[in-house]
Amino acid sequence: MTLTYCKGLPTPIDELNAIGKTQLEMFLSAYTPIFHKAVCETVNLMLSGEDFNKSQWNTHLQKNYGISKRHANGVISSAKGAVDGANECRILYRKTLENQAKSCETWLQKAERKLKLARKFYRKKNWQNSKSGCVFPLSSSLKYRQTNWQNLRFQIHNKKRKLTRYRQILASLKSIPVRVRVPKNQAFIVGSKEESYGNQVCQWDGDNLRVRVPACLESKFGKYVESKIGDFRSNINRLPATGAKTWHFYYKDGKWCVAVSFTPSEVTQVSRSVDYGCIGIDMNPLSIGWAYIDAVGNLKAHGQIPLQTGLPKGKQQAQIVKACLELAALATKYQCPIVGEELDFSKKKEQLRERGKKYARMLSSWAYSEFFKLLNYILSNRGIELITVNPAYSSIIGLVKYLRMYGLASDEAAALVIARRGMRLSEKIPGSLTAAFEVNSTKHVWSLWNQLNKKIKSSDIVTTRHSYYAISNWDFLVNPERSLREA
Repeated sequence: MTLTYCKGLPTPIDELNAIGKTQLEMFLSAYTPIFHKAVCETVNLMLSGEDFNKSQWNTHLQKNYGISKRHANGVISSAKGAVDGANECRILYRKTLENQAKSCETWLQKAERKLKLARKFYRKKNWQNSKSGCVFPLSSSLKYRQTNWQNLRFQIHNKKRKLTRYRQILASLKSIPVRVRVPKNQAFIVGSKEESYGNQVCQWDGDNLRVRVPACLESKFGKYVESKIGDFRSNINRLPATGAKTWHFYYKDGKWCVAVSFTPSEVTQVSRSVDYGCIGIDMNPLSIGWAYIDAVGNLKAHGQIPLQTGLPKGKQQAQIVKACLELAALATKYQCPIVGEELDFSKKKEQLRERGKKYARMLSSWAYSEFFKLLNYILSNRGIELITVNPAYSSIIGLVKYLRMYGLASDEAAALVIARRGMRLSEKIPGSLTAAFEVNSTKHVWSLWNQLNKKIKSSDIVTTRHSYYAISNWDFLVNPERSLREA
């Protein structure tokens, strides 16, 4: 794992020149154009398809730009990162377009079939006396002055145009070369753990930074440029005194900034093994449910952390950090790891156009990836282990087995299931329900939960999540005729 600390370059009064700049800022303003030109040439070579020999190209950069071997290593690393990032973005973009086109095709097939079946129904002579009914009955809107059939045909027309556009873009991507953007006003200097202070060119003793000037700028700045930059402030500082340090200088919002990347020092482990208990979390757009279980999987504590949607970026970030700190405090209190879900919303977000505005707004405002990234960072800094598990059927298991038993909220019940799954405890289906399903010893237990989920969805008794609190047994699924007689 690699961490990066960033800060704005300080401007001590005793280092300012006549125009209000420090010597380090003047050096960066002169060096970054050279660095940018060298990176652009390196990127063009990498994109040309020719064989790239790092050693030979390093020598070429030293001769043509008057820089040292360490400076050239920073140029090559920056160019390689830009090219790899552009290729990954192209692959991800193509994958997203393909999935969006597939989602559009699926929606079109369902919509056209629904319209076809509706027309077939109304072609019958005695359709008024039909027992089955119409899957898409004809209706009209006084507000919009059109029928629902006309509206659906208009949507189908637009979807076909959208699908054609997706296919055109995918076809053009095969011939369009990858383009790489190289930002200006930045410079990388790569370090090594075998060098003093972790970097031969940029040597930082914890307060002062000493930068080796390349040969092309020695006549103007001398061999070295020094500046007092101080320490990198952090509540839990994991910046070691030894080890490789890579420095990144960049210009942002009218000010020079500095970032150092490093392998963090080890921290004292706070959480015990997951076999002694853990905290499971279930993340939702409006809340985070958590449940703490002991060594045998019994519930000991539970709760919710409320969240708000639709917040600005800054407030959303602060809300996520606050929630992560609360979870870290709970894990420290119980000295146990946290078990989370392995969720991937990329496919769901590719179907937003077909799922409706409300669903799209809810899912787009849910910063799951940002939450998980910050949670991992905060927990690792405090010596707390973060475990991820497959969340399959965690919601239905929590609703059926634990919601009524413990009087939990639905997200707390799912969190309990996730915590037990992190301890590798199995969740068998209730014994009273096994008679209703086809039991196959060669299949996973999740196949039974899948069958149960389908039966519950088709049932008229369970309509909302609150309905699970009133179910004392599940006889209505096993004996549907009996439940009808009792009704």
